[in-house]
This record gives sequence, C-alpha cells and structure tokens, in this order.
Amino acid sequence: MKKSIYSLVLADEVVAAVDRMAYEMHTSRSNLINQLLAERLSCTTPEMRMRAVFSGMETLEQQFRVLEQTSAHLLTLQSRLEYKYNPTVRYFVELYRTPQDGDAGRLRVQLRTQNAGLLAATDAFFKLWMLLEKKYLPGTHTVVYQLAPGKLIRSIRDPGVDEEIFGMLLRDYVSRFDRYLKAWFAGGDSPGRTSSQLEETFRQEADTMEQVI
Repeated sequence: MKKSIYSLVLADEVVAAVDRMAYEMHTSRSNLINQLLAERLSCTTPEMRMRAVFSGMETLEQQFRVLEQTSAHLLTLQSRLEYKYNPTVRYFVELYRTPQDGDAGRLRVQLRTQNAGLLAATDAFFKLWMLLEKKYLPGTHTVVYQLAPGKLIRSIRDPGVDEEIFGMLLRDYVSRFDRYLKAWFAGGDSPGRTSSQLEETFRQEADTMEQVI
C-alpha cells in the first residue's frame, strides 16, 4: 500500500490520545492514525494482514511462551530445551509489509547460551535441518539460509494464500522445527545421535505435506 504525506488539522486532545495509544502499541502516531482510518473505512492495510496471519498462529501459545510484540510485523516465541542449563530458544517471525523477491518474511531462530558445546550441537542441528529441507522438500530450492553461532535465519516464501491459511502454515512450520530441535537434544550428553531417526521421521512427514513455506 503506497503512502504519501498529508497535512491534517487535529485537536490537541485527539493528538494526545493518539500518542498515548501509539506508545502502548509500540507504533508511530502516523501509522496508528492510518490504521484507525483504514479500519473505519474498511480498507486493508499491511498491518491488518500481518495481524491476521499472526492470529492464525494463536494455538502456539500451548507450546511456546509468546513474548510481548514490539511491532506489528514481528512475533516472538520462546521455548525451553530439556537439556543441561535449561537453555531457551527464541523464534522471531518477521513479516514484510509487501513481498520481497517472492519472500513474505523471515524466521530467525536463536539459542540463548554461551556454552561452546551447546552452540556446536545447535549448529549441527541447523545444518541437518537445512539438508533435510533441501533433500525432501523440493519446493524449498529458493529458500535462503543464514548461519551464525547459535543462530539460523531462514527466508519465508510467500505462499500465495489467504492470511488465515498462511498463519496455519507458519504455525505448523515453527511447531515442527521446535519438535525436531528438542528431539535432537533428547540424547542428553550426546545430542545428535538420533540424526538418522530424525531424517526418517522428516521423510515420512514430508510425504504428507501439501504445501510448505
């Protein structure tokens, strides 16, 4: 949705109320006014589409801790690994206002630890995950990955479906990723020893996936 600059004459009391609400919603004054007018006039804004997508992910609250949203385009989830030190993993689901080169956003997975062994095991899982996606999900050939110690960034393709279905696809993907990550660390002091089992499970599940992001 294209934006332009306009001048409006508003009452000071209205602006003050808008600023208070914008502060509470972690957004700007102009963006909030744009959203309020769009809702009143039945226009659909990118922020409204993002909220609809994230609404489709609501059931993740049963598996993750949903952290406070700091912006309309970002949803942050937290999960805990049943491993020594009980490290936490954060999932940052970022959506773009408009698709970029066929991508609707990106997913960032980050392990919160400074333990070198734990970081190495996590990186090994990330590499396995990328390999499994490329091997068993042919549609992911355009997905872009970025790796850093304890961190994986993956592009999210635009699935070309409505917001509710898109939210469900994101929900299923993040849930599945977290489930495999926890299974990877189920080996206790030998995380990763079940890689062949994870691959076989992934292969079987891939055969039933109708659409992937």
